[in-house]
Amino acid sequence: MSTPEGFAVPERSDLPPDSQIRLVGEPPVRLGPLHIDPPLRRITHDDGRVELLQPRVMQVLTALIRADGKILSRDDLLTSCWGGVVVGEDAIDRVIGRVRRLAEGIGAGAFDLTTITKVGYRLEQTASVRHVPPPTPSGASICVLPFANMSDDVQQAYFSDGISEDIITDLSRVSSLFVVARTTSFGLRDTGLDVPQIGRRLNVEHVLEGSVRKVGAQVRITAQLIDARTGGHVWAERYDRRLDDIFAVQDEISQAVVSVLKLRLLPAEKLAIERRGTSHVGAYTLVLQARRYRLGARDGDLRCAEAIVRLCRKALDIDPGYGQAWALLGYAQMHLCWQHRRANDGGREAVLKALALEPQLVEAMAVRARHLTFDGRPDEALAVAEAAAALDPNFCPAVSEAGRVNYVMGRYPQALDYFLRARDLEPSSAHDAGFVMSTCKAMGDEEGVLAAAKITLERAERALAQEHVNGGAVGCGAGASAALGDFDRAREMMERALLIDPDNLNMRYNFACCASAFMQDADLAIRLTEPVFEAASADLIEHARRDPDLVLVRADPRMVQMLARG
Repeated sequence: MSTPEGFAVPERSDLPPDSQIRLVGEPPVRLGPLHIDPPLRRITHDDGRVELLQPRVMQVLTALIRADGKILSRDDLLTSCWGGVVVGEDAIDRVIGRVRRLAEGIGAGAFDLTTITKVGYRLEQTASVRHVPPPTPSGASICVLPFANMSDDVQQAYFSDGISEDIITDLSRVSSLFVVARTTSFGLRDTGLDVPQIGRRLNVEHVLEGSVRKVGAQVRITAQLIDARTGGHVWAERYDRRLDDIFAVQDEISQAVVSVLKLRLLPAEKLAIERRGTSHVGAYTLVLQARRYRLGARDGDLRCAEAIVRLCRKALDIDPGYGQAWALLGYAQMHLCWQHRRANDGGREAVLKALALEPQLVEAMAVRARHLTFDGRPDEALAVAEAAAALDPNFCPAVSEAGRVNYVMGRYPQALDYFLRARDLEPSSAHDAGFVMSTCKAMGDEEGVLAAAKITLERAERALAQEHVNGGAVGCGAGASAALGDFDRAREMMERALLIDPDNLNMRYNFACCASAFMQDADLAIRLTEPVFEAASADLIEHARRDPDLVLVRADPRMVQMLARG
């Protein structure tokens, strides 16, 4: 399945920061039979078909629609869509060409693009246009900025970040309040933007900011709710409490926001906000630390996964009924078993304990979906994974797992949608960026592969600059290099990594996928997988049987024999 030109994986680095945020705040538009959603870079047809646009193509299309039939010059487009950055004439020509092909393809009967020689471009709407208001329930909307760490120890940032994340989660449970996703709000850290600027860029009415100072058993938390239009304080409070009272403080802040904004809080929502999973602050603090390591574990880092196990076991010593600690433990055990040959049950027992304590615990549901996939129950896995992603659409591991289940089931358009969302939820991770690349390859979208490979390589290089031995990052980096046609660099990365970390099964497996899918080197793929399948877990063997990256070698007698032995 190929993707038409103009429909490809968006490359976030292609847009200047202002343009990225403008896309986020751009309202949807109804154009004849098309629903155009700029923030999601998505066009939905009345018949249910969905198309994903490259970000620059969506930005130019949106600017032309917004012009309402007026002519936009190339300088106008440079200012509104490239942020004034000087680019070559061919860059504008390429994007205009893609918009023109959109008009001739999916936009036929809805809009035409006309070139006015030596003047500019005009989008002529052949169907009625209706601007769709953004979904802000009851008009109430808020961005919770990461609370500043005012403790003397900079390593206490995990604590202030954890409190901010939990307040975001609490407020997200209020159905009458629109809350900006954690990734977006945390991405504004250290940008120097003032509150009115944030309000305009994110299209929110209020901003909550604050600080946390933790000293021994005492904690001071300040919180300010600010009107994003005027910059004036709506509410402010300072809490000087013992650390044991941290849960009460979080509840009070959330309740204060709800009260000041005069929102209706349903009984079930109030109960959900007050449910903390534990009453032991020691266990809670350990889980906050474990959450900080979760991103590294997703990218294959052994030490991150081991740290999560140690922290969660200590938390469970304090409170054996802490569902989130069980869920994180199962999450780390799954990675240790699947990626690093550690002898455990893949986290199955821990995850089942977590779900017995909290049946709708999203962290546990995401891992349970992986177990169901490996156990040959894909339909159940899909139901659990997509339910988890719907319960918390801002929790990256759940969104990513929904992508993975669709991926192994061959539902590539659905997988791509989830992987794109997951990739944007964790801008520092190469993990989901690599899956976007593989999914585009399975769909036959070569342009999408190249765009995704650039992002994957950039993220992998950033991770490797911080940690030279990172099997997940180097696996993604080698695959991206090969996808971009740099086979020599891909081989060099493989050789160096295998010399340093020869027993990393997951890294070897990713190298084999790279050799098979992008280098078309069956012999290299077989050589790389041989030691993997000799010692691999049953879960990894099951994944290999379905992985589209291994299509080239799946029917090879050597691969058939290895999978059978495994």
